[in-house]
Amino acid sequence: MSTLLARFRGFLPSAAALQRQPLRFGSATAAAKLQELALEENCILVDESDRVLGNASKRDCHRVDPDGNIRLHRAFSVFLFNSRGEMLLQRRSTHKITFPDCYTNACCSHPLHDIEGEREELNALGIRRAAQRRLNYELGIPLSQVRPENFHFLTRIHYADRGDGVWGEHEIDYILFLQKDVDLKPNEGEVSEIRYIARNELDQQIASLEAPLTPWFRLILAHRLPLWWDNLHRLKKHVNLGEIERF
Repeated sequence: MSTLLARFRGFLPSAAALQRQPLRFGSATAAAKLQELALEENCILVDESDRVLGNASKRDCHRVDPDGNIRLHRAFSVFLFNSRGEMLLQRRSTHKITFPDCYTNACCSHPLHDIEGEREELNALGIRRAAQRRLNYELGIPLSQVRPENFHFLTRIHYADRGDGVWGEHEIDYILFLQKDVDLKPNEGEVSEIRYIARNELDQQIASLEAPLTPWFRLILAHRLPLWWDNLHRLKKHVNLGEIERF
């Protein structure tokens, strides 16, 4: 289990309140310290074929080397939809080390090398377990409401972004879709705003955002998200587990 179990969350009156209006949360007193502690957790290092090479701290995995390189590691991105087909959008906390204050999909994080169950590769079970853990930590979704078998694993994406030149991303990103009505109680140290957006409002909502998108969300939005969203009830037709996609 992750050492970062403390939760600093804003009050959320009901899931229904998120259908049209975004909710914003204040910053937690200990949020910055928790982000620093998280840098000591160990990610799973991989090669460009997603073969495990070892492990390294989140700090080492996200630091941009003087030559511009960033260590390649495993990650996942969860896209969460409610029963109405609306997608949850979150804004990352200002305390986040990488891409603070940016808008992104419901949850983006890493399986941890030090959690044995998250190293399991069969049917991406370790990734699914990590996604369950992080949805609980970031968005307060009860573990009982999101089980590993609830996720649709669509594909893997290899991308890199040097961010601010100090902290960046270089990941094999497992794409997970989940459609379910869930209870939300966001951790204000991780998330500053959440909203559900409808498919027919996607372009308008994105254009109206007051901050940039994360690089992985921007890529997925440009190349895959509209297709996947339009086929939310036919996702099996768009599963691609045989290759790692690169844009």
